[in-house]
Amino acid sequence: MNDQNSQGPEPAPHEGQLAGQGALDAGDYDEFLRIAQEEGFEADEIEGELAAANAGPLPVLAVVGRPNVGKSTLVNRILGRREAVVEDRPGVTRDRVTYEAEWAGRRFKVVDTGGWEQDVLGIQASVAAQAEFAIETADAVVLVVDATVGVTDTDSAVVKLLRKAGKPVVLCANKVDGPNMEADAAYLWSLGVGEPHPVSALHGRGTGDMLDAVLEALPEAPAQTFGDIVGGPRRIALIGRPNVGKSSLLNKVANEDRVVVDATAGTTRDPVDELVELAGKTWRFVDTAGIRRKVHLQGGADYYASLRTAAALEKAEAAVVLIDVTEPISVQDTRIITMAVEAGRALVIAYNKWDTLDEERRYYLEREIEQELVRVRWAPRVNVSARTGRHLEKLVPAMETALESWGARVPTGRLNGFLGELVASHPHPVRGGKQPRILFGTQAGTRPPRFVLFASGFLEASYRRFVERRLREEFGFEGTPIQLSVRVREKRSRRK
Repeated sequence: MNDQNSQGPEPAPHEGQLAGQGALDAGDYDEFLRIAQEEGFEADEIEGELAAANAGPLPVLAVVGRPNVGKSTLVNRILGRREAVVEDRPGVTRDRVTYEAEWAGRRFKVVDTGGWEQDVLGIQASVAAQAEFAIETADAVVLVVDATVGVTDTDSAVVKLLRKAGKPVVLCANKVDGPNMEADAAYLWSLGVGEPHPVSALHGRGTGDMLDAVLEALPEAPAQTFGDIVGGPRRIALIGRPNVGKSSLLNKVANEDRVVVDATAGTTRDPVDELVELAGKTWRFVDTAGIRRKVHLQGGADYYASLRTAAALEKAEAAVVLIDVTEPISVQDTRIITMAVEAGRALVIAYNKWDTLDEERRYYLEREIEQELVRVRWAPRVNVSARTGRHLEKLVPAMETALESWGARVPTGRLNGFLGELVASHPHPVRGGKQPRILFGTQAGTRPPRFVLFASGFLEASYRRFVERRLREEFGFEGTPIQLSVRVREKRSRRK
């Protein structure tokens, strides 16, 4: 037990515990503890909250298998609550659905997938594509097989897919409802993916042992996907609707016809990497397929292309979203920008085909930007022409600014000085006779900047947006999303 006058544990373990994307250093952590103790909080009271806020990406577990083997039932068992829709018929789950779970004190994400089938068409092909994408982006996989049926051709095909992906696999022999059925599970050794764990997802039998095996397969934290090596070329994803000029832009900055360009929308299918020299620096640009509206209704190559685009964004450090200025800004444009923001990537908006703009269209465009993109006013704006190369050199300072903000840190002392002034001049509105107040906070991580605020009560969404806006006014953060996490704790006296 720590005594009240102690300064808390030694800094080094906290540095290790909070290691990751821009974790607190020893000095900032000590400052944070000091401020917390002044507010009546003790180290053990806030340590877990800070670690959770700084956790960043969690390791991902994909649950896959053919239809109707009990994947969603197993997901509900892992979560300890009924979240995934379950019916006694195949094909209920179609999209990838992600949940946060915990076992033996470790947090991870669970991705429920639709049943994987080979040689299918239509919506079943889209479901299979979603499952394949889940495998590609997972850190480990649980393969669910119906032990009462045994190994089918589809199960064997899924195993081939998993071997190709090279991910750790935990084999779940489901529907083993009693000891007399465990012999059925033993037959699944023939799949060649290791020990089958006999489980009854419906009744919970055997799930603990299986989850212990899952924790052994999962890494403590997912590998950092963006940036190949420290100090290496920064990865920039070019994203946008079909036919906005992504491939033309890549060809222009690369000074060669690196990718096929055609007036037909959807020419690019696979993400294309290219090292390019801009303003004396080397960058890795990734051209991606255009993201269509209602992509889940697209079939075949278009559907797979959209999934690969999402994967390319996950591996990038920054996204350059191209918008065609000759057309009105659409809902799809705003969705693509939201995708980049939710992925936590630095953001630059490039308005392409600027050389074709007349005065009337420019007038309406400015108003569309004001109305449709009000939530991303912080993103640097560059007006370019991929066809002629006009103003492409302006991309570099915009990307550098966004990436610098993406990795920026505010010292704990300076942040709390700012928060104190903010609360004094603009307190939270009184609701239900109570007025919640921000007590203290710290920046828990970077890339993107992540702040954790401790408050005396629930902070309304409008007030959180106000805090984010003032953070930007005070500290910059141009070109990067900001993640605010609020932990509600009633202030308590240190005297008990």
